[in-house]
Amino acid sequence: MADASFKDVPEIFEVDLGESLTARTESLSTFRELGPPDLVHVQKSTGRSGQRDFGSYHYVSGVDASSSASLAAYINSLTYNIEDDSGWFTKGTSWKVKNGRYCCFNAFSRVDVRVDVHIPGGVQAYVVDLRGERHEATPEIWQETFLSALLRAILYSDDPTYWLEAYRKLDPITNPEGELRFLQVAEALFMKGWQVGSDPEIQVATVVSNHLTAAIMKYFGDSGRFQYAANLFEKITAKEPEVASLLAKSYLGMNEEVKAVQIMASAVKQTPQSYTLLHVQCEFLRSKGKHELALKLARQAVNCAPSEFVTWEKLTECYIDLGQYENALLTLNSCPMFTYNGRDAHRNLTPARVHLPPKGTIVEILPERVKTEDDEADPALLRLPAPGLRGTWARAYALLTRLVSQIGWDELLKTRSSVFVMEEEYRMQKAQGEGPPQSAPATKVIHEDGTVSTPTRGASKAAAADDDASTRGMASPTQSAPDEDAEGEKGDGDSETLVPAANGLPSIRVTPDSAQEDAANGKENGVEGAGAGDSLEKPVQAADNQEGESGQAQSQEPFSFSNKRLCERWLDNLFMVLYEDLRVWTIFRAEVAHFKTQQVAYRKTGMEWEILGDLGVRLQHKEEAKEAYQRCLDSHRYASKPWSKLLDMYADEGDIQRSLQAAVRVAAYQFNEYAEMTYPTQIARCFFKLGQIHGHAKIQYTLLSMGLPEPVMKIMDGYLSYGQTFKVEGYDF
Repeated sequence: MADASFKDVPEIFEVDLGESLTARTESLSTFRELGPPDLVHVQKSTGRSGQRDFGSYHYVSGVDASSSASLAAYINSLTYNIEDDSGWFTKGTSWKVKNGRYCCFNAFSRVDVRVDVHIPGGVQAYVVDLRGERHEATPEIWQETFLSALLRAILYSDDPTYWLEAYRKLDPITNPEGELRFLQVAEALFMKGWQVGSDPEIQVATVVSNHLTAAIMKYFGDSGRFQYAANLFEKITAKEPEVASLLAKSYLGMNEEVKAVQIMASAVKQTPQSYTLLHVQCEFLRSKGKHELALKLARQAVNCAPSEFVTWEKLTECYIDLGQYENALLTLNSCPMFTYNGRDAHRNLTPARVHLPPKGTIVEILPERVKTEDDEADPALLRLPAPGLRGTWARAYALLTRLVSQIGWDELLKTRSSVFVMEEEYRMQKAQGEGPPQSAPATKVIHEDGTVSTPTRGASKAAAADDDASTRGMASPTQSAPDEDAEGEKGDGDSETLVPAANGLPSIRVTPDSAQEDAANGKENGVEGAGAGDSLEKPVQAADNQEGESGQAQSQEPFSFSNKRLCERWLDNLFMVLYEDLRVWTIFRAEVAHFKTQQVAYRKTGMEWEILGDLGVRLQHKEEAKEAYQRCLDSHRYASKPWSKLLDMYADEGDIQRSLQAAVRVAAYQFNEYAEMTYPTQIARCFFKLGQIHGHAKIQYTLLSMGLPEPVMKIMDGYLSYGQTFKVEGYDF
């Protein structure tokens, strides 16, 4: 069976012949948007009687899916890829590809286009619908399939959250002629773009907000060649005025601001209710520092599309720009949140074995792909909930971290308590409602369903607290009740304690199952003046889950809920997630400062440095995050994320030498994962960003000065060759 493997193509061997095809057919109805990458299944045989045939499959993107001939050509290329096991004196078992099947999902018509190739023999193309029935493949189906395959290749090219084993990525467009075909088909099918779905932050896909427009903007935007996108949108705007927002965005990308403003001015008269157009205007004004005007446009966009998350998100950003943090929190609280649906994927099957052949010289610079002690980390770091946020939840959390980076944790809690009903206020209101007649008159309570009622005298605690909305507040300094998270996020009562180390230096550790919250650190994120024994204030539990609490209201002053709102449960949970991040980050920075003053090396495993780097990025501490990623590289651990993050940081700084060093490592990791594509990739995007400043010639000479092996140099030259072929800015200097 080992002899039946391909030389340099990954593959998964089946337990039962054809099970991957059966699983794909059964899963067709579950594909919601673009669909998964193409599936290539081959059957291998020796041609001898009594010898069982083997089936294997792999995933691929970037193959030309414009006709059955191009897909059959890919399968035919695999026939020359089987390893030859011939010896000096004896000939080994000769395995050959008996037949193959290429499956490509058509995201427009929601069907699976399949091409059967028999060797020797003929080629048969057909369509399988969601019910598993066969139909004839028409020219319209092939056109849609071609574009669907291109969209997947572009959008899945460097998505870090989308990973499949034995997934081969090839260049979808290799020459200007292929790019022209892409533009022609995109223009023909543009009005159907909403059928392929949209990003998870978009509630309803439209002709402007969908995967097709996202792929066009990504493909031409990453290389700074917006003029081709502008030409396409210019033609479509004549038929669909709402596309003017994309046209204006393209002209802004070309630094043609006057032309862009003229387009926006004329388009807003035709489509005044287009929130995408209002957002382009809003972003332009923000870039010019006109935040008051941008705020008016953001408000209008919310009125035009109140059910879209992105409109509320933009309004929140405008309030933060203006320093109106209370309004920013209230707006964030109003954001409509959507269930996150990830990319379409195949059903995982148990393989007989997986064949992952090495990918040449470039991967020799990588560490061994084995688990070491550097892959272990403190449980407190591993259980941080923030890395698991996706879609609208991740975007809302990013707004929250931006707030805390500007005003600090303490000020954020004060702002939160000034706009939302807090637990102590809720309990005081209940106490007043349950008190004797001579006490202050009971205030009206606004319930979650919008009804207003007055708490009756002697009402039970359970009856009065019938709202399921969040009323978490700030922990009172005199309150000694134990804090337990009602949602299970913080139910183990983590604590930070100083424990003596072997060398006599105290080491700060995060230990579970403790009732204390002693963070031995100085406060970060704008919260200053904290000593080593101070702790971050933790938002207390919700009022509807407070059985057994003994805290009493400190003030009996009457107040009203009329000027406050109930905090949404999801936002309440995000505050707890932010608290966890800040708590761990504060401990980490205190440890670093402590060990620095003691002039002792501060050590962590590679995995811990990577997690801390991610944490620094989330909390917008770029320099500390960069330092953590750099420390992660000291360990011999197989991990591409630190190099990938550093590549983006170095490219943003314009540091050619370090960017190229990181790019070589990222390219090695990508090739080892069978991503054999040049563009659009992270490396190409960073190269072209540097090229706009320094020119491609300087990048070329810097690569030569690094003395790279010839196979590695050839791969790195491929990115510059793309720039030369497609005339990316900087290619001629």
